[in-house]
Amino acid sequence: MIQAAIFDMDGLLIDSEPFWRKAEIQIFGEVGIHLTENDCRSTMGYRLNEVVALWTGLHSGRPNAEDIGAAGIEVRIIDAITRYILTEAQPMPGVHEAIAICRKAGLKLAIASSSPLKLIKSVVQRFDLKNSFDLIHSAEFETHGKPHPAVFLHTADMLGILPQHCVVFEDAFHGVVAALAARMKVIAIPDSENLHNPRYLAADRILPTLLDFRSDHLLF
Repeated sequence: MIQAAIFDMDGLLIDSEPFWRKAEIQIFGEVGIHLTENDCRSTMGYRLNEVVALWTGLHSGRPNAEDIGAAGIEVRIIDAITRYILTEAQPMPGVHEAIAICRKAGLKLAIASSSPLKLIKSVVQRFDLKNSFDLIHSAEFETHGKPHPAVFLHTADMLGILPQHCVVFEDAFHGVVAALAARMKVIAIPDSENLHNPRYLAADRILPTLLDFRSDHLLF
């Protein structure tokens, strides 16, 4: 029996990828590392420290990047995305409706995201979700990011719910893999380009949007 619903954030609650790409292109460009939109898309689902390590490693020897350092680049990117979220972000279709359905079902609710905690809090503030979730948790505090299940397992532990009694809402395939590895049920909400990607058949349910989510989808 499902007792808790765990929501991913990026791509599920918020279409944050355009903000990520804009911030990464801007900040990396300022330190002499010039990325394309496709470069940024290739690291979707990665933790920020992994993204910074990748691009600074592939472009080692750039003086500006070395002066600022990886930690400095991370801070600048987070600050830029935070500004975009607080001024421009809109919730994905069905966010408030899905949360209401899970609340009505008596579930505990959490956000478990690869994004830094500062960004999760920015989304919660922007969308007025402070009273909607019992817990928010970031993979920045985990040794491994998704597709490792750590962020989901620790979220369930903090909620006091066994993993097998949790359902995860995910848009990214790495997140689906992480949730399955945690022995949780998974409702996948892929973007339109991946809606018919056979890899997502690993999920327990696949829905086009959160607007399509119904209370009976919690019956597994």
